Amino acid sequence: MTRAFDIVKQNPQRVIIFDTTLRDGEQSPGCAMNLEEKIKMARLLDELGVDIIEAGFPVASPGDFEAVNQIAHTVKNATVCGLSRAKKGDIEASAEAIKPARSKRIHTFISTSPLHMKHKLQMDPDNVFEAVKESVTFARNFTDDVEWSAEDASRTEDDFLCKCVEAAINAGARTINIPDTVGYAMPGEYAAKFKMLIERVPNIDMCILSTHCHNDLGVAVANSLAGVIAGARQIECTVNGIGERAGNAAVEEIVMALRTRRDIMPFETGVETTKITKTSRTLSAITGFSVQPNKAIVGANAFAHASGIHQDGMLKNANTYEIMTPESVGLSESKLVMSKHSGRHAFREKLKELGFELGDNALNDAFARFKNLADRKREIFEDDLIALVEDEMVRENERIRFISLQVQAGTRGPQTATMVLSVDGKEAPASVVGNGPVDAIFKAIREIYPHEEAKLQLYQVHAVTGGTDAQAEVTVRLEEKGKTVTGTGTDADTLVASARAYIHALNKLLTKRSSVNPQTGEIAAANA
Repeated sequence: MTRAFDIVKQNPQRVIIFDTTLRDGEQSPGCAMNLEEKIKMARLLDELGVDIIEAGFPVASPGDFEAVNQIAHTVKNATVCGLSRAKKGDIEASAEAIKPARSKRIHTFISTSPLHMKHKLQMDPDNVFEAVKESVTFARNFTDDVEWSAEDASRTEDDFLCKCVEAAINAGARTINIPDTVGYAMPGEYAAKFKMLIERVPNIDMCILSTHCHNDLGVAVANSLAGVIAGARQIECTVNGIGERAGNAAVEEIVMALRTRRDIMPFETGVETTKITKTSRTLSAITGFSVQPNKAIVGANAFAHASGIHQDGMLKNANTYEIMTPESVGLSESKLVMSKHSGRHAFREKLKELGFELGDNALNDAFARFKNLADRKREIFEDDLIALVEDEMVRENERIRFISLQVQAGTRGPQTATMVLSVDGKEAPASVVGNGPVDAIFKAIREIYPHEEAKLQLYQVHAVTGGTDAQAEVTVRLEEKGKTVTGTGTDADTLVASARAYIHALNKLLTKRSSVNPQTGEIAAANA
């Protein structure tokens, strides 16, 4: 039997956490990660205590294969999983990529709904049924831990779903995933699918049932929990809920819901919840996807209380308005305000409290920026430090780096940006006139490093904290030949933040260009 199956057999209340941040999550437009970023996230997920890391889709591109293979070398505790369509070439690529892992899984899938079989696969049910048996049987040649998914299961006819599930188990699959691929199901009907399978499939006791829910109607977490209550013992989810379209079920919400409401859901996971905030913030910094302030568990306002009535209750007893403690998810209770008088040691310790541990070089860069900010801003709050450190984290190993910027603006004009960038270690200057200062900055970047086919899709600014001296956080989204990337930049000067954000997005675009197989191109993203 598989490791996951043994864990659940020994403890029927144990829920396996299958994290697909690096596969399904990375399929969010603009969320592509390079090799070093994927390895960094894999290490954090391993520290977080997830049971399975779906590291990627190895056949999709040489870059994806390498990332899965390197993660398989790196991860110490979690099972490493590769995704495969019901094709021998896909399965062989996954088997080779995950070979170095201490514990390995192949996850193969095929669509089973009438809509998908007819229009996507252009296969009849009999051919799909044969593909289920053949793919699982072939995958078992490489590992005894095989997971099979019925893509679009929530819209699959019950009789055919039961037939396919029974065949997949007979072929050797020990995890059966029932995904709500398009986020269509409601909790009651999704739970009913699991109850139906448990009642009707004769060999169902030979596998673990798994949920995989998308958030198109905003109920991915609710559906996942409903599935567990109905008998599933694996949940597939992502950090911050990232994923295609409206995203996936969020691992932090799943885990804390199970921990907080054990009175009605007597289940447990292996996740170390105090590492949730650090993992969330690191992913946000890597992808450039900011977490909305009112996001459950990891949002900036998740433990903030503005109402006078709420504040009064909190002062008397925190349980009046907090159903979990900030410390339980890795937040510091300290409200220490840093200033220009703070030293390097205090700065390092404060970052540790906030979930960041930087190497010496990164710490020196971040401390220099902190001192510069402290000279311009009266008070430095935790959100300022988080924004500053995340901004530094995403700059590691960039080909194009910001050096300096001087802008002429105002009603008299002309609006001019004089900029110096470092490109592959060599400084390159430009002075460009634009239709406004931001336009001039972006044109200057394009002059220094031409990229005519990339189009600006989004330019967005918001303040990190309150006050006229607040840092600006800028988001820039670029699109080129169907590839979308998102960059962020933070600075007390909005124009400098704008330049940093554009440069961050451009660097990610260059990384994405290099990850495509020049012979075959990338394979379309999977939707299991």
